[in-house]
Amino acid sequence: MIYDDEKQHDRSLDARTNEAVKELTSLLGESRLLLDQSSFERFGVDRSPGWTARPCAIALPENTLEVQSIVQIARRHSLGIVPSGGRTGLCGGAVAAAGELVVALDRMNRVMDVDPADRSVTVQAGMITAQLQTLAAEKGWFYPVDFASSGSSQIGGNIATNAGGIRVIRYGMTRAQISGIVAVDGRGEILGLNRGLAKNNTGPDFRHLFVGSEGIFGIITEATVQLLPAPGPSKVMLFALQGFPAILRLLSEFSNSLEINAFEFLSHNALERVTARLAASSPVAPAPFYALVEFEPATEADEERAVSIFEQGLERGEIVDAVLAGSEAQARAIWRLRESISETLSPWKPWKNDISVRVGRLGAFIERASALVAEGDDELELVWYGHIGDGNIHLNILKPDRLSAEEFAERCSPVAKGFAMLLQEFGGSVSAEHGIGLLKRDYLKYSRSEAEISALRAIKGIFDPDGIMNPGKLLPGP
Repeated sequence: MIYDDEKQHDRSLDARTNEAVKELTSLLGESRLLLDQSSFERFGVDRSPGWTARPCAIALPENTLEVQSIVQIARRHSLGIVPSGGRTGLCGGAVAAAGELVVALDRMNRVMDVDPADRSVTVQAGMITAQLQTLAAEKGWFYPVDFASSGSSQIGGNIATNAGGIRVIRYGMTRAQISGIVAVDGRGEILGLNRGLAKNNTGPDFRHLFVGSEGIFGIITEATVQLLPAPGPSKVMLFALQGFPAILRLLSEFSNSLEINAFEFLSHNALERVTARLAASSPVAPAPFYALVEFEPATEADEERAVSIFEQGLERGEIVDAVLAGSEAQARAIWRLRESISETLSPWKPWKNDISVRVGRLGAFIERASALVAEGDDELELVWYGHIGDGNIHLNILKPDRLSAEEFAERCSPVAKGFAMLLQEFGGSVSAEHGIGLLKRDYLKYSRSEAEISALRAIKGIFDPDGIMNPGKLLPGP
């Protein structure tokens, strides 16, 4: 990082920032270069807990050329830059805690081009995900990437973290939808990557380097997004299952015979807490696990096939109960049970982990991980849920009321390392959706080899030779 401690940060404010602020004010005007504490607290952190916002300023550009000028000014004055989208991340990727300049893309939310022949749109990186979904729907198209923060996350941040969500099993991650990127790298160069082309065999595609890069190479300013035909009507079922093997069999049977949009799961204690908070009754009988399946039936026979899968599972004793939503309102009510879990658990200030392993190994992993928590501390309660159809699970350890935040963090610390080592053993990932940021950088080595990390440092050195782009994020210390 550029700033290693508070004293160095204070010196940097004297030596670097004043002149940079003058140049930035000249470029953007006082209304788009924010220097007040309220703005620092709004733009200087994301949703990950434990960080104090300490940027030197907030820049609000409106186009790619302004971003280029901002980067050039920051480079001249050796200021670190933190790109800021919707600030919905959970790993500290958009935190400015050491005097960096925050470049917030909130004002860069325009539609640049709509191409009906290509079924694509080009938008500025600050466009809200839900706005892109609405734009697609108005054209009779579909943008499939969807998750709880779609109403406030931005497309640039989605690309920078390769966001996933509930429909990955059918449509893939954000990477699959992006056919072009415009970015400003740490040298202040504007890069037009792939330019929306379906075919482009002119060597390695740098577009894919910027997807999931968390801003360490540069700032994404525009994206060409490939949209899809609007999907047909879907059906939603909620299953109550005896154990994890039953979930995997259910997934296999649905995948082999029906078009699945989403396949989610949650543990019994997750459903208990959600229904209590919503003052709702469970639509199915109690069971150790539950699976929510959304599928798109092409014919009545497809719906009959789904019911048949339930009946066969019931006969085998693997399925306890199930419900098929008979209306859109019932489908929304079932989805609400799954989508309300994170908010429901929030009062317990849970220690969260967003991880993935190959689908076939999930059962063994969950068994080992649950034992790891129980062996380390039988007072800690573990709550599971996630997008199990693509191998992505969220584990939450709830903070006991009697423990302070510091005591709870100390209790979870050995569990965190144990989980990372277990993921390494299973060939999994320490971050399935939310990136590495500040929070997980010391655990990157459990998912990426030394050779990979070394190569990543070398690539950063090409695009960002002075190390000003999102310093301290993703890459562990030397």
